Amino acid sequence: MKIRPFWVLVHRYTGLGMTLFLVVVGLTGSLLAFYKELDGAINPRLYVEAHGRTPLDFDTLIESAESRIAPQASVQSLWMSSESVQFSVSPRQNEQTGQSFELNYDQLLLDPYTGAELGRRRWGAISEGMTNLMPFIYNLHFNLALDDAGMWILGITALIWTLDCFVGFYLTLPAKVFAAQHNQSTASPFWQRWRRAWLIKWRGSPFRINYDLHRAGGLWVWLALLVFAWSSVYMNLGDTVYQKVMQSVSDYHQPWTDIEDLPEPLIHPAIDLRAAYRLGHRAMTRAAAEHGFQIEAPVAIWINRAKGFYVYCVRSSLDIQDHEGQTRVVIDANSGQQKMLLLPAGQYNGNTVTSWLTALHMANVFGLPYRLFVCVLGLVIVMLSVTGIVIWLKKRR
Repeated sequence: MKIRPFWVLVHRYTGLGMTLFLVVVGLTGSLLAFYKELDGAINPRLYVEAHGRTPLDFDTLIESAESRIAPQASVQSLWMSSESVQFSVSPRQNEQTGQSFELNYDQLLLDPYTGAELGRRRWGAISEGMTNLMPFIYNLHFNLALDDAGMWILGITALIWTLDCFVGFYLTLPAKVFAAQHNQSTASPFWQRWRRAWLIKWRGSPFRINYDLHRAGGLWVWLALLVFAWSSVYMNLGDTVYQKVMQSVSDYHQPWTDIEDLPEPLIHPAIDLRAAYRLGHRAMTRAAAEHGFQIEAPVAIWINRAKGFYVYCVRSSLDIQDHEGQTRVVIDANSGQQKMLLLPAGQYNGNTVTSWLTALHMANVFGLPYRLFVCVLGLVIVMLSVTGIVIWLKKRR
């Protein structure tokens, strides 16, 4: 079999296999570029305005949250923004019955400036109605709302998509790249022949327009497609495929890949969340002095029970993202010792690349113009999938 027809078949049938998934992530991704705005419009009671106020410290906010949910639940993580503080919670065990309490929520939201309760919900449960519409769309985008199974499905799809980006690019090249070697006197220059692949013949037949949209559309946003495909591998297969590839070509470190799992998940850590925050804050302050960066705002703290550590995250002068941050320190949940310091840029080149991939994928860089681009890109991904189906149907007939 000739090389080019083989890759045409590969591109055609991998595209068919990915179509449904790419349509889902394309449409949901367009909406997620404006997640906070849309969720705030749907659930205005869950968001507040800063009005120049200073947020309460994590210690006070955690205490306020725990006082509201005790004794039925405990706080697992805290995520801070200027509009709200989001706590993920899990049920505690009833000491009298030995059974876990039943909760009708897993997320608690507080006002970051007063500590007042804004609301509770089972994050992502569309059965609760519009209050969970945007979280449900996020779940669809991230794991098809199928938890771990969905993550694996989309992770494998993302890996195939990454490889198919190169196949698709190859197929846009002129069929006879080295035509000049056959007849140098009559062959057109390479760039002149490749230029046709970038254009759409709007006066052509419907099929020709469809074909040109598929080919030229893919070329126009090819680099963005590759970025989103590979960053999707990171988000879904970060501790397997992404880790192995990045560690083979760069210096890449993450707590979920560098630190081994405990024999059993840590259910009752010696250090609680509030104490972990204080330890993390002190460790981050030392790191800022040693590495010469500025701490701008705390962002999050959470526990990883499988590996037995807390992660304290802040926004710093090293961060790439427009909002939030990825400057992290990892604290042992039993000893309180610092296990890792991870800076978003300048520490490990593989981590710097990953920080950029994450920021680009989350539309959290370059302001509103880039968010609009990501919103449109999601629709372009849908268009490429649909036009690919049309081409397949035509070829099949």
